[in-house]
Amino acid sequence: GAEHLARIHGTEEDRVNCPFYFKIGACRHGDRCSRLHNKPVFSQTILVSHMYQNPIAQVIAQNGDPASLDQRQVDEDFEDFYEEVFEELCKFGKLEELNICDNLGDHLVGNVYAKYEDEEHAAAAQKSLYGRFYAGRPLVCEFSPVTDFREARCRQFDEGTCNRGGYCNFMHIKTVSRSMQRELERMFNRGRRDKSRSPSRSRSRSRSASRGRERHGRGHSRSRSGSHDAPKGESSRRKGSRSRSPSPAKKDRRSRSRSHSPRSPARGSKRDTPRTEGGVVEKKD
Repeated sequence: GAEHLARIHGTEEDRVNCPFYFKIGACRHGDRCSRLHNKPVFSQTILVSHMYQNPIAQVIAQNGDPASLDQRQVDEDFEDFYEEVFEELCKFGKLEELNICDNLGDHLVGNVYAKYEDEEHAAAAQKSLYGRFYAGRPLVCEFSPVTDFREARCRQFDEGTCNRGGYCNFMHIKTVSRSMQRELERMFNRGRRDKSRSPSRSRSRSRSASRGRERHGRGHSRSRSGSHDAPKGESSRRKGSRSRSPSPAKKDRRSRSRSHSPRSPARGSKRDTPRTEGGVVEKKD
């Protein structure tokens, strides 16, 4: 009956719905799968397919040797990518999780999963990313059924014992350091607090200015209005101090990773698509 169907939904016993799509949000059979892929019309989680350009996958595609890669450079480039994506996606709301697959299989390679605190935030992100480009490639963004990543991730990979390698059908989630994760979360929380406080500060300044004009007349109001230029500068300086200043080591890492990045065009070359500072570009005309 209905109770039995509900119990087996998304499990291996379910002969109608694909358990891998239900748990992972992707299936190696794709459209050829014999079971249904029930794509949600809304979700807390969005999937941006193949957004991360896995350097190992790129080397393998060119019949190269992955062992030739500089792992330190790979990790530094990944941190830059993670930071770009985190900052872009946080514009739409608070992220509960940002998971990027390190798998090599066609259905999982480079997949970016972003789980928001609220479905409305996920919907805003999905709508905004639709039709945009990253590294010259169109972004394919859709809602994902995955909301519990404990079922999606490979436990053996997390323990360092997965013998299936990059072609495992469960998520091999590539992580950044805990210190970087905390830094990004602090930056988001600080930005949200500043955003919520700024309207009240401007209202209080305008009220004090109007009271000053009423009490002291036009001449004094001119001097007061002139003094209001200082908080603007102070505010901009404060804003500048709030922005994260990377350490000299990180600045050096950034300059090296940018110079080696495949997204940076050679001098005099012509971009196929315009790019914003954050890496995610606007829609083509």
